[in-house]
Amino acid sequence: MKFFKPILLLLLVVAVGCKESKKDQVVAEKHTDPNGFNYETVTNDPTGLRLYTLDNGLKVYLSRNTDEPKIQTFIPVRAGSVYDPGDNTGLAHYLEHMVFKGTDEIGTQDWESEKVLLQEISNLYEAHKKETDTLKKAAIYRQIDSVSQLASKISIANEYDKMVSSLGAEGTNAWTSHEETVYTNKIPSNEFDKWLKLESERFSQLVLRLFHTELEAVYEEFNRSQDSDGRKEYYEMLKTLFPEHPYGQQPTIGISEHLKNPSMVAINNYFNKYYVPNNMAVILVGDLEFDETIKKVNDAFGSFKAKEVTYPERPKEQPITAPIEKEVFGPEAARVSIGFRTAGIGSDEEKYITLIDMILNNSEAGLIDLNLNQKQKVQRAGCYPVFNNDYGVHTFYGYPKSNQSLEDVKTLLLGQIEEVKKGNFDDWMIQAVVNDLKLSEIRQYENATYVAYAYVDAFVHFQDWEAKVKKLDELKKITKQELVDFANKFYVDDYAVVYKRQGESRNLVKVENPRITPIELNRDKQSAFLKAFNEIEVSPIKPQEIDYSTAIKETSTKNGLKVSYIENDVNDLAELDVIFDMGKDSNKKLQQAIGYVEYLGTDKYSPEELKKEFYKLGINYGVSTADDYCYVSVSGLSENMDKGLELFEHLWTNAVANQETYDKYVQNIGKRREDGKANKGNILWNGLMNYGMYGENSRLRDIYTIDELKSISPEELVTIFKDLKNYKQRIFYYGNNLQGAITSLDEKHQIPENLEEYPEAKDYMEKETGGHVYFVNYDMVQSEMLFLAKGETFDPKKMAASALFNTYFGSGLSSIVFQEIRESKSLAYSAFSSYRNASEKGKPNYTYAYIGTQANKMPEAVDAMMELMTNMPEAEKQFQAAKESTLKQLAAERINRQDIFWEYERLKKRGITEDNRKKMYNEIQQMDFNDLKNFFNENIKGETYDVMVIGNKNDVDMEALKKLGEVEEVDVDYLFNYEKPKPIKS
Repeated sequence: MKFFKPILLLLLVVAVGCKESKKDQVVAEKHTDPNGFNYETVTNDPTGLRLYTLDNGLKVYLSRNTDEPKIQTFIPVRAGSVYDPGDNTGLAHYLEHMVFKGTDEIGTQDWESEKVLLQEISNLYEAHKKETDTLKKAAIYRQIDSVSQLASKISIANEYDKMVSSLGAEGTNAWTSHEETVYTNKIPSNEFDKWLKLESERFSQLVLRLFHTELEAVYEEFNRSQDSDGRKEYYEMLKTLFPEHPYGQQPTIGISEHLKNPSMVAINNYFNKYYVPNNMAVILVGDLEFDETIKKVNDAFGSFKAKEVTYPERPKEQPITAPIEKEVFGPEAARVSIGFRTAGIGSDEEKYITLIDMILNNSEAGLIDLNLNQKQKVQRAGCYPVFNNDYGVHTFYGYPKSNQSLEDVKTLLLGQIEEVKKGNFDDWMIQAVVNDLKLSEIRQYENATYVAYAYVDAFVHFQDWEAKVKKLDELKKITKQELVDFANKFYVDDYAVVYKRQGESRNLVKVENPRITPIELNRDKQSAFLKAFNEIEVSPIKPQEIDYSTAIKETSTKNGLKVSYIENDVNDLAELDVIFDMGKDSNKKLQQAIGYVEYLGTDKYSPEELKKEFYKLGINYGVSTADDYCYVSVSGLSENMDKGLELFEHLWTNAVANQETYDKYVQNIGKRREDGKANKGNILWNGLMNYGMYGENSRLRDIYTIDELKSISPEELVTIFKDLKNYKQRIFYYGNNLQGAITSLDEKHQIPENLEEYPEAKDYMEKETGGHVYFVNYDMVQSEMLFLAKGETFDPKKMAASALFNTYFGSGLSSIVFQEIRESKSLAYSAFSSYRNASEKGKPNYTYAYIGTQANKMPEAVDAMMELMTNMPEAEKQFQAAKESTLKQLAAERINRQDIFWEYERLKKRGITEDNRKKMYNEIQQMDFNDLKNFFNENIKGETYDVMVIGNKNDVDMEALKKLGEVEEVDVDYLFNYEKPKPIKS
C-alpha cells in the first residue's frame, strides 16, 4: 500500500447502483449548538468534523477521538514562503522560529526596559542590512551582539517551551512550507484550558527577542539543507518548473544573503499582516466535548481582531514546450527525477493524476512496481504528486543499478507513462486503486494526528470539506478511457529532468563563525505570566495499567499452535502474524532468503501475477526478519483474510527459484551497499554507531561478500523460506473474526506434527568505550558528532530516573542541552543527549549525545557538550517542570489495539512481565533533584566516551579532535566490511 503526504483522500462508502441512497449522500449541513455557535458537518464524513467559523473569521476544526486522553492541536496560518518579500526570502520560516520566543508577558522580567533594547537591536539590523562595506557591517554586528547580550539579562529563554512542556505536551514543533506555517502540540486533554491560555497569549503579539542567536540556528538549518542532496535536487526541480513563480524562486529556508541580512521591521510587518484570525485556524482532534470546547476556543481567540488579508499576486507560468534537463552534484547516491507541472489542488487534473499515480506506483501492483522494481530493471523507482494552491508537480524518480546510466532510468520511467497512455493496464485496476485508498483511509483515520493533518491540508489550501469527503466517489466515476485520454493530453514533452549525479558538491556557501557572545538564559527566573500559569490547578489523569494476562487472550489451532489475539471492535481491519523466535543471528542466510521472497513467483503465478492477485484482494503480505525474530504477516479487510492467507500459503509452499532473478537480486544488494555508504546519516547512525558499540565484531560487519552471495544457490534460499514452517512458531491475530481466522489456519497453514527447535543464535559482544575518535571524511558543510559511552547492564529500576533525566537534561526544546548549546551559544541547530536503556535483558545501557554544527564551530560545540556531560547545571524550577512533564506524559499515554501485544513482546525481552508505567509514575512522583543528581553522578558523570565524527577533513579541526582521544580515520568500506566495489553487469 502506498502512503503519501501531499494528498489526503477521504473515505466514502457508496452504494452500488444507478441511484445513490440518501443514507450514502455526502452533503454539507449547517447546525447551531446549545450555546449559539454555528457549525457545519458533512454527512457520511468518517472523521466526524464540526467546522466552526467565529465572528472574527477564525476557523475551528473539531473532531472527537477517545483512544487516548489527548488532543492533537494544530494552529495553521496561511502564511508561507510564497508570501515572503522578494528581498527577504526565508522570512516566514524565520518568523516561525520567533513565535516560540514569547510576548510582552512571556519571556521577560521587565518588558518596559527590554523593549528599549529590542528596538535598538532592530535599528541596528536595519543599518546592518543597508551597509555594504564589509568592515562597517562587521562592526554593526558586534554592536548587535553587545546589545543582545544586555537584552538577554532581562529576557527569560524558553519560557514558552517550559510551559508547554509542563503540560505534558508531545511533538512541540512547527513547520513552514510554500503556503503555510503550522504550529503543533499534542497535549493531555485535561490540560486544554491551560494550553488555550498559553496559545492565545502566544499569538496575540510578536516579540523578536533573542533574535541573533536564533538567526544563527536558522543558518545552521540552512547548512543542513546544503548537505542534503535531496534538497538540492528538489530545489533545482522547482526552479526549472517555476522560473517565475515563488515556488521555484523563493526557497522556504531562504537564500544565504537574505538570512545574513534580516530585517526585524519586515518580520513584524509580515506577522501583523498574516497572523490574524481570519487567516488562521485552530484544529483540535482528540478526547474533547464539542460544545464546551468551541466555547472555550471562542473565549480565548474570539477577541482577536480581524483584518483584511490580501495575498501577493503570483505570476502565471508560460507553457513548457520541450523537455528541460538540469543536473546537481553531491556525495549521495545518484538518481534522476522527472517533473510534470500540474494544475493546483482542487482541479480536475488533481483527480486524474491521483489515479494515474497509483496505477503507476502503489507499492504493490503498479506499472512501475511490476515492470521496473519487481523485474529489477532499476535499483528502485516510484512517483508521487504534490498539489499546492497555484500549481502542482507529478514527480517520477529512479535510482540506477550498478553500471546503469541515469539517462537509461529516465527512459524506463517515461516508458511506464507511455504504457498508461496506451491503456496497457488491467481494467480492474481503477476500482482496485480506489479500494486501496479506501483501505488506507480506514487505517489512517484510527489516528487522531492523521485526521488533524487532513484538516490542516484542507484549510491551508482553501479546500471545501464536502469536496474532500466526496473525493473517492469522484475518482470512481472516471473511466479507463477518460484516464487514457487525459494521459495522452497531459504527459507530453513538457517536463523537467534533474540528474542528481555523484560528485563534489557545487556552489556551497560557507561562512565564518560569527563568534556570538553567549546570552544569559536566566533559567532561575520566571515571568509573572508563568507564575500565574503554574498556579492553575488541573484534575490529574490516572496512568493506564494494562493487565496483559487479560488484554491478550489465548487459544490454539487444531495442530496445537498457540494463538494470541486481541479483538478489533473499531473497524473491519485484520492482521495475522506467524512469529518465529529466531532471526538472522540464528541463520546468517535467513535475511537473504526473506529478502529474496519479494521477487518470487510460484508454479502457478509469475511474480507479477502474484502481486496483482494480492492487490485485487486488498491484502498486504510481508516477511521480515530482525536479529532475534522473524515473522510472516497478512493484513487487510477481514472479509478477504481467508483468501489472502490461502494465497500466501500457496507462495510459501510453492515458491519457485529463478537464477536470473537471483543474480539481479545480488546485484541489487551490491548497489544498495554502494548507495548506503554514500549516505551520511547511514554512515553516522548505522556504521559509526555500530563500530563504536561493537568494534570489528558487529552484526553490521558480519555479512556475506558479493562473491559469496553469488555462490549461494537460489534454491537453497527458497528452501530456507519454505522450511520456516518446520520450526516452532506462534500466532498473533488482531481482528473481528477470530473463529474465521482459526478455521483458515486449520485448513491452510499446514505444519509438521513435531516442530524443530531453533538453531543457536550467535552472540555479539559490546566493546568498552573511551579514548577513541572515529572519523569519516565526507563532502559536507556541517560536521556531525556522536558521543557514546557504554553503561551498566539494563536494570528496570533505572527506567523511571532515566526518563526524568532525559526530559530535564537532553531531550526537547526546554532541555539543558538544547538551551546551552543552541539557545545560549548558537553552536548548533540540533543538539541532544540521552540515557538509553537497553531493549534486552542482560545488555548494556548507553549514554549518547549528538551535535550537528558548522565545521568551524565544532571545537566550541565539543567543549560545551563535554562540560555539560561532566557538570550538569542545577535548576530547581526547571527540574520541577521536567518532572511535571514526564509525569503527565506517562499518565496520558495509552496503548491500544494490536499495539498492546507488540508492547508486551518488547517488555518480555527486557525480562518484564507486567505494565511498569504506573510503577515508574509513582517512583518519579517521589523524586527530588538530589535523586536526579545521584543518577547523573552514577551513570553520566565521569563516563569515558568514544566520539564518532563525520565531516569534511578540509574544514574540520583535526587537532581539536585529538584532545578527545586517539583519532582513527575510518575507511567507509572497512566500516561496513564491504569489499571494494566491482561493477556487476545485468
